[in-house]
Amino acid sequence: MTVLPAVVVACLLGGLVSLTLAALLALRLKPQALGRMVAFAAGTMLAAAWLDLLPEAFHLGAAQHDALFATTLAALLGFYLLERAALWRHAHPEPHGGPAAGTPWVVLLGDGVHNFVDGVLIAAAFLADPWLGVTTTLAVVAHEVPQELGDFVLLLAAGWSKRRALLANAASSLASVAGGIVGWLALDGARGALPYALAVAAASFLYIAVADLLPLLHRRRRIDGFVPQSALLAAGLTCIPLVGHWLH
Repeated sequence: MTVLPAVVVACLLGGLVSLTLAALLALRLKPQALGRMVAFAAGTMLAAAWLDLLPEAFHLGAAQHDALFATTLAALLGFYLLERAALWRHAHPEPHGGPAAGTPWVVLLGDGVHNFVDGVLIAAAFLADPWLGVTTTLAVVAHEVPQELGDFVLLLAAGWSKRRALLANAASSLASVAGGIVGWLALDGARGALPYALAVAAASFLYIAVADLLPLLHRRRRIDGFVPQSALLAAGLTCIPLVGHWLH
């Protein structure tokens, strides 16, 4: 399978898996379990950034370490500014907290932007190494399950029917396919930019984990418990390198 079909399949399957799991869990999952899922997602994103994406970026750009460090820092600051401008929505609302993230259409627009960026990052990872693309997709799926679950709960709380909420989230998830195609078109002929794209991908995962997921775990520490949170965080940290080693 060439790179572009692999990117499209990864984006489609990733969106389908995360959306299906989120829809099933929204009907059965207790609020306490969501925080514990977020702990696992945080672990996968930290591991994917530190153990897969950044090492590959520095391997491909062996003579550009200073520039790659600067790119990672600039990307972290860029995601902060995007979030302040309400263009980068990645919060994981707690189900019992109500629809505090704004109107349903704002939620869906923000989720679509986020999914588009995820698709670009998946494309960059596949262009660097097919197995890196697989582990990056797994990290995105692990993060998107609680994300989609939060969106699904917010739409239901806003009075949307289950069918309408599911279809709206499915349409939003297709933005990742568009992002994957755009990312492939932009990077396939510019392989020299790949290390920088991977550094931006790592910065995205790090920002989400540190600015969003870990603070949520702190807020839920009395609900979830230190041991369950830590165990699932450790599971997420070990899942990505183990899967990557097994695939290689």
